[in-house]
Order: sequence, then C-alpha cells, then structure tokens
Amino acid sequence: MMNKQQQIEILSKLISIRSVNDHEAEVADYIASLFEPYKNKGVQIERVTYAPGRDSLVVTIGKGDRILGFSGHEDVVDPGDLEAWDSDPFKAVIKDGKLYGRGATDMKSGLAAVIIAMLDMLENDAVPGKIKLFATVGEETGEYGAAQLTKEGYVDGVDGMMIAEPGDSMGEVGFTSKGIVDYIVTSIGKGAHSSQPEKGINAIDHLIDFANEVKPVMAEFDKVDPVLGKLTHVQSLFNGGEQINSVPAKAVIKGNIRTIPEYPNKVIFDALEGLVNKLNKKPGYDLSIAYSFPEEAMPGDANSPFIKLIKKVHDEMFDKPLVASGQSGASDGSEFLHAKGDFSIALLGPGNDTSHQSNEYVDVDVYHQSVDFYKQLAQEFFNQ
Repeated sequence: MMNKQQQIEILSKLISIRSVNDHEAEVADYIASLFEPYKNKGVQIERVTYAPGRDSLVVTIGKGDRILGFSGHEDVVDPGDLEAWDSDPFKAVIKDGKLYGRGATDMKSGLAAVIIAMLDMLENDAVPGKIKLFATVGEETGEYGAAQLTKEGYVDGVDGMMIAEPGDSMGEVGFTSKGIVDYIVTSIGKGAHSSQPEKGINAIDHLIDFANEVKPVMAEFDKVDPVLGKLTHVQSLFNGGEQINSVPAKAVIKGNIRTIPEYPNKVIFDALEGLVNKLNKKPGYDLSIAYSFPEEAMPGDANSPFIKLIKKVHDEMFDKPLVASGQSGASDGSEFLHAKGDFSIALLGPGNDTSHQSNEYVDVDVYHQSVDFYKQLAQEFFNQ
C-alpha cells in the first residue's frame, strides 16, 4: 500500500504535466507507466487517441460480470494571469495542509486518488471485481474523450460510474446535472456605404430581431426541476459590422443555455431552428445556426442503490454526512449516460470550489482520505 508521501508524489507529477486543453497524451503515458508493472496480474491498458498528442486511457483490473467505473479527466484549464498565483501553477506546493497547483482540485487530485486506490488493490491482491478507469481528454472544452469512449463502446456494461470531480472536499455527491447548448447564429447581409443604406442589407438589424425574439421562445421552457431548478439562457457574445460608415454585411451572436432533464436538447434545437426558419421567410433575411459541443442534462436519482451505497460508505468514514446535490455545470457524465446499460453516475472527489481559479488547491488530508474511500466503495460495491 502506498504511503502518504508516495500519494503526494503521484499527484505532484500529474500537476507538473501541462495538459492545458491539450497534451493529455503525456498524462496517459504517466498513468500507463504506473499500471505497467501489474500486467502480469491481468491488467489491461488501452490507449484511445482522439487527436495527435491527445490520448484517453482505459485501464481494466480484476474480473467478474459486474463493472465499477472510475473516471477522471486528464486536461486542465489555462492558469490565467501568472502574477495572480503565489507559486508556479505547474509545480505542486504544500502550505498549511493544502497542496496548490493547476488541477489540484479540478481534477487531478480525484484522478490521482482513484489511480492510487486501484494500484493499492493490485499490490495487495485485493481487487474485489472488475474495475475500469476512464481517463479522458478534452473535458474542459467539450467532453471529447468521454464522447469518444462512449461512442466506441468502452463504457458499455458498467454497473456504476464514479467520476472523481470536486465534491466540496468529499462532502457533496452530484447525482444529476444541467446540460449545455452553446449556439451560434450568423446573419449574412449585404455591405453598402452608410450614406446609401438602401443599397445594402443590415445583418445586425436582422440579428437583433433574433436576439429579441429568442427570449420569449426560451421563456416558454418554464418547468422547474426539483433539484436543478429552471433552464437558463444567456446571450453572451455579439459581433457585427466592419466599420462605422458601412452597412454591416455579417453579424454573429452566441448564446449559452443550461438545460434540465425535463427538456432534451433536441427540443431546444427545434425551438431555435424554428425561430431561424421563421425569420428567414422575411425578405432579405439570411440566418443560420450552429452548435458548439452540446451536452445533454444528466438525470439522476438521489435514492438509487448506487448513491445510497456511496452515502453509506462515506458516512462510515467522514465526520459530516454526505449531501446529495445537483450540479449546474456539465461533466463527462453527460456523455457516459449514453452508454449501453442501466447504471447510475455519481460525481464525488476531494476537490473544492477553487476550480479554474488562481491558487487552486486541494486539502491534503481530504485527498488522502479519498483514496481510502474509493477502495472501500469498490469493496462494498462488489459485496452487494
């Protein structure tokens, strides 16, 4: 079994790999190197390439009909303004019981913890059943790796999926989450000199019509999810025109919709496209719509056997009871839910609310506790 210093070394190594929205293959290389010595114990290591330098990893240990999935993403977001950091974001620093670094909370601590839990089981010949690790690429920018692994069948047949996303320092388990629809509407007009606007077609005017009319369309989606609340819609980016004395020939608006399970993305697409088609029936209108990596909302049940088991194991090991909650942001779970089989997905890891911030950190004690939690969860999962 790894001692605490070895656990810190693995997390520190993961943080040192600059997998900022790319270069995840280096993370996959390191994880694979940790499992290579156990190939004589039946470990299977499958590398799944998404793009050059971007490899997801599927590691399978143990045997049996039931499968427990562990998952963590290999990428991190950009550290931003380095002056806002008290230390190098890609060099783990421990101070006052906290380990600082980019990805310390989101989510290389969770990824490290499930890796260490699996390695400890292998080392002690105590693998209780078939366990699969899904280490994914591109979660921060669209869940690319999870989508690929799901589409290619790697996730089919799992009986429970634990994603080690930050969970309020192991105090909050996510069992449902909102989805995302990022839309881009482009308006094409006709350029002309502003002194003779009748010779042009104003792309901005037509796009403003869309911007105004889409609000009541989205407001019709007024159901309230008991956990996640209402669907939300924000018009977040507007660009148009070339210069002040020209009729704009092109304009673009981007919007962000956070969906709930009551409204599948197809329903949202139909409403948006219906508005675009309606406007395009007007003379001179030329609008088109596209989407950027939409994600379905993830339904869930706080009383499912898997969530109940997680709460039982957690409450045996931690002082404060586990809170089951909904998540406002999407995760790899939004893709995994499309895999074949009937299974629950849970999000629980040692991270906290410093995701995507400068001086991101994880509580060292909570990180160590999470390793023991994942081992105990695996044991009790297969004892059911």
